[in-house]
Amino acid sequence: MLLKVENLAVDLDGENILRNISFELNEGETLTILGPNGAGKTVLLRTLLGLVPFKGKIIWGRKYRIGYLPQGLNQLIMKGLPLTVEDFFYFREPLPSRDKIIKTLSLVGLKDNILNKIIGNLSGGEFQRVLLAWVLINNPEVLVLDEPTTGIDIGGGKTIYSLLKDIKKEKKLSIILITHDLDIVYDFTDKVMCLAHKTHTCFGPPHEVISSSKLEEIYGGNIKFYEH
Repeated sequence: MLLKVENLAVDLDGENILRNISFELNEGETLTILGPNGAGKTVLLRTLLGLVPFKGKIIWGRKYRIGYLPQGLNQLIMKGLPLTVEDFFYFREPLPSRDKIIKTLSLVGLKDNILNKIIGNLSGGEFQRVLLAWVLINNPEVLVLDEPTTGIDIGGGKTIYSLLKDIKKEKKLSIILITHDLDIVYDFTDKVMCLAHKTHTCFGPPHEVISSSKLEEIYGGNIKFYEH
């Protein structure tokens, strides 16, 4: 068992954010969390990481090394800072060696010549890969990703999700992520959770619990979704 959650409820500033959340994951599985804005997806991730007070039970199978990539990070935040990619990695603890930085960058398809580039001048795709390498450098066993940028062309048609799929297999990772990219659910995910109305409305293997009618119930309106 990787993680077991029982009757999870979260109240923040007197407002009920999540209620009646229960699910279980095994080691090596990928869980994708779907839902509209305001459904509590980010709060759920932060609660699982112990960053938000809650009621109920969150039981990790053991003490895992967790790599967390929060939402909203982009290279524009770094614009104007005289900070190279190599400098950025030296904010990690424990301090990584240059060889380890280069090896981790190669995992995400980047060469060592990127180390001398100013991080605020990177393209969106380069920056996202640097962030992923930054999370991976301490050899996490669990990746927790809040809306990693979708559709980044890494070369040869490889997206950020196909890259993650390869890294997961090589490193034997478990992954919990939020995405709005519905088209990756079947190919990338072992379990999917749908969040709406402050609780989950579905949980299980995507082929068993996801349908166009279910997504319309969650998101409202017409949803374009292609089953693979």
